[in-house]
Amino acid sequence: MNAAANGATWMARETAEAGDAVARLLDQSGEAIRAAGKLLRDVDPRLVAICARGSSNHAAAFFKYATETQLGLPVVAIGPSIASVYQTPLRLKGAVMLVISQSGRSPDLLAMAKAAQQGGAKIIAIVNDADSPAAEMADLTIPLQAGPEKSVAATKSCIASMAAGLAVLADWSRDRALGDAVAALPNALRAAVAADWWEMVAPFVAARSALIIGRGIGYPVAMEAALKLKETASLHAEPYSAAEVLHGPIQIVQPGFPVLLFRQRDAAGDSLDHCAARLADAGARVFVAGAGAGAKGFTHLPVASSGHPAAELLSAMVTCYATVDRIARARGFDPDTPPLLKKVTETL
Repeated sequence: MNAAANGATWMARETAEAGDAVARLLDQSGEAIRAAGKLLRDVDPRLVAICARGSSNHAAAFFKYATETQLGLPVVAIGPSIASVYQTPLRLKGAVMLVISQSGRSPDLLAMAKAAQQGGAKIIAIVNDADSPAAEMADLTIPLQAGPEKSVAATKSCIASMAAGLAVLADWSRDRALGDAVAALPNALRAAVAADWWEMVAPFVAARSALIIGRGIGYPVAMEAALKLKETASLHAEPYSAAEVLHGPIQIVQPGFPVLLFRQRDAAGDSLDHCAARLADAGARVFVAGAGAGAKGFTHLPVASSGHPAAELLSAMVTCYATVDRIARARGFDPDTPPLLKKVTETL
């Protein structure tokens, strides 16, 4: 039975379970997270690679920005087709690759993981299915402990993947502040479910197109929000960096054009405020998720605090998922069953 028959979609229910899912991750996979941190310290890689698809790819990009910001270490995304289609041997001696996947079964991800191992890399798999082929071939596996997801749109598994990446980074770098924020995430995510972004629902329901903006570690969150609007609400939403959107895409803005901007409390804050002001001056209806400089033309959206900019972006993501669910239903779509999509997508 579709969850909507009982008054709530599976997407809404699974979004509300994100806090509990991350709590299980930290409790039941804590030893694996610490082992991953130790592996990374022992290998001391000059390069970390990431491999993922869909929402998991946004979780991988979130890890990339967090790691590069924290450690100054390059994290690169290698296209799975390099291994699965082109079958190019990889030179990754001394590197570590993170493979992030809910199912752990996509053939191109498995091909990439195998090629990376053959090229000398250690593989860390972050997967929801601990019995999957990706988990079996990895040097170390972190089970997400998110539980089954019935909605096609990944929510709690994506949040858990992002949280797992932050937890690994905190242990690897011995960053106590980040570790404390990760430990506080379950309660912050539970609070995020109750946050209400009702102001943005009507403008996005009526929209034909929208821009979703982030910068730095907030950019993958913008990418994930845009994907959810496309796949559940059939809304053409495009993600951009706050720097890139001013180099051309701002030209599409018309009076009332909806924009969602994720603003984290870090060094990118001023540039995000500048971007929001430029978009508002161009006539956009700008919604800012997170605290920032007050200005005319902005609508500020509440974000549950967890004491760290990266962790608070996950709180914003949970509230965004709940809001996208409302937008999709108001536009006449069932967010649980997009007609052209399926839960596990196998590409080669």
